[in-house]
Amino acid sequence: MRTSGDIARGGETGLAARTLPRVVVVEDEGDIREPLARYLTRNHFKVTAVGSAEAARHALAHGTCDLLLVDIMLPGEDGLSLTREVLATTDIPVILVTARTEMADRLVGLELGADDYICKPFDARELVARMRTVLRRVRRTRETVDAPASHRFTFGDWTLEAGTRSLRRGDEAARPLTTGEYRLLHSLVSCPGRVLSREQLLDLTLGRDAEPFDRSIDNQISRLRRRLEDDPRNPRWIKTVWGAGYMLDAKVTRT
Repeated sequence: MRTSGDIARGGETGLAARTLPRVVVVEDEGDIREPLARYLTRNHFKVTAVGSAEAARHALAHGTCDLLLVDIMLPGEDGLSLTREVLATTDIPVILVTARTEMADRLVGLELGADDYICKPFDARELVARMRTVLRRVRRTRETVDAPASHRFTFGDWTLEAGTRSLRRGDEAARPLTTGEYRLLHSLVSCPGRVLSREQLLDLTLGRDAEPFDRSIDNQISRLRRRLEDDPRNPRWIKTVWGAGYMLDAKVTRT
């Protein structure tokens, strides 16, 4: 992180603490964590900074959080494991921080449902811009995606329960979905018969500006097919439209 004098100081004043976005920063290196926490505080975030996955769980259990900023390379339990748990059990958006250069590490996080990532060393101004973008886009996504608990989408013998974010087949027990799986399936059932490009699906499911990580959507589609399809290699429900994207080939009833 660049913390030199070229980083703007301060900003707007007079914001009530209750209006500030609440951020949990998970970073084990104190010489990064503490300056970053101070910088985010100056830029109107309410910050809780911790150094491990265990401490992050404690912070999340004892307070509210609007955004989780997680370093992948944590001592002991890594940031991806924490991210997987958070995204499977909450709606908290996640931005990953990594010093790794391998694309595979970034894609794993995005496939889990993380909303964005940034690589070290980074400019703190860029990070703040990304955080604000994620918060805006997630807020808009929730306004359009989060349906009342009574809403459900039925196609064939499958039912997507919006309130519990679960998937049920016939009279079988409901199967919980991860945040990424829910957002992806909700996007498809909301537009049955319509081809959605990878860029559109990235935008709808990850809550960030689309970037050229097409394979993350492909991998999420593959996992969703394994949940839905009797034969994932010959899908009945989620069709690939070569050169265009994906579509749900079904009549959907919303109740």
